[in-house]
Amino acid sequence: MFSAVRRQLFCLTLGLYSAVTVSAPLPQTGQVAEQQTRYIASHFPGRMTGSPAELLAAEYVKQQFQAWGYQSDIRQFTARYPFAQSDGEQIWHSVTGNSVIAFHQGSEPQQIIIMAHLDTYTPQSDQNNNDNLGGLFLQGVDDNASGLGVMLELAEKLRNIPVRYSIRFIATSGKQIDAAGARSILLRMTKKEQKDTLLVINLDSLIIGDKLAFISSASTPNAVRKLGRDRAVALAHQFAIPVATKSAAETSASKGNDFYQDVALFDSIGIPVLSVESTQSGRVSHSSHQQRPRSKAFPEGTVRYQVARDNIQYLDKWLPGQITKRSHDAVKIMLPLIKELAKAGSLKHKESPVKASQG
Repeated sequence: MFSAVRRQLFCLTLGLYSAVTVSAPLPQTGQVAEQQTRYIASHFPGRMTGSPAELLAAEYVKQQFQAWGYQSDIRQFTARYPFAQSDGEQIWHSVTGNSVIAFHQGSEPQQIIIMAHLDTYTPQSDQNNNDNLGGLFLQGVDDNASGLGVMLELAEKLRNIPVRYSIRFIATSGKQIDAAGARSILLRMTKKEQKDTLLVINLDSLIIGDKLAFISSASTPNAVRKLGRDRAVALAHQFAIPVATKSAAETSASKGNDFYQDVALFDSIGIPVLSVESTQSGRVSHSSHQQRPRSKAFPEGTVRYQVARDNIQYLDKWLPGQITKRSHDAVKIMLPLIKELAKAGSLKHKESPVKASQG
């Protein structure tokens, strides 16, 4: 199986390189993110944890990091999830998932994690299958090829820039199975590594909502919130990009929402998290997945898990230009933010308030 998977990956990778390298030598902000988003969604649909498509996607992401000079490898983990049958019986499935880690070494041991999940929704009941939620044909453009695309452009642009605080890129799997991939990453971190993690930036579902939203986890100290969420909002205003935020109380209340399971894991042990997602204008709800006003094209106000809607053709038809715009806006804000947080390009300066607040 692995040899067949790798042969397929080689052919797919050649296809992307030919498509990307012949484009403009100096791509516009967000162009790489959009190309990666579209490529991952269209070439690796059905990225369910433990599936061949998930392994192919993980291998592809790893090779992208390595091509840019990063140390990168795949971390496997095992997980179980219940499947509810139509007769009321429940059976358990076991899977082996694949997360990808790449590392940009800084001059000090502290690190910033940039995270995006690579898996698409795994149906967990006969009813899910009947409703065409998840499965082999879900492209997952919004959830979450979009987060992967932005993370990959950030990695490409940061690769040759020296940093004081290391940057660890993590493409997790198992997001839809009790955040199993993020849980595995945390279990493998030593207490010192956890303490040295200044901030986790989580990129998820960036396309559908009317606005980008920046959300600090409940445990985030005020100093880190100012340097993370508040600085992101200030950059957005500087670039005339409309954004929204959530309060710590709202984020804390959202812990029961499966959308925030991976965030809650880091938050529960005191590691600050800045979530970047998209949301509905004028309303940032922690009680539902709604991202935009309900309409004929988006009757639930979201496309999450929906095979018929979370795909390139549908989104380009009903939200023309949205993938391009949101890829641009996310990178435009996040690149200078991460440079500031990691102290990129300047290794001689006073101690960062981020580090001081963690110490």
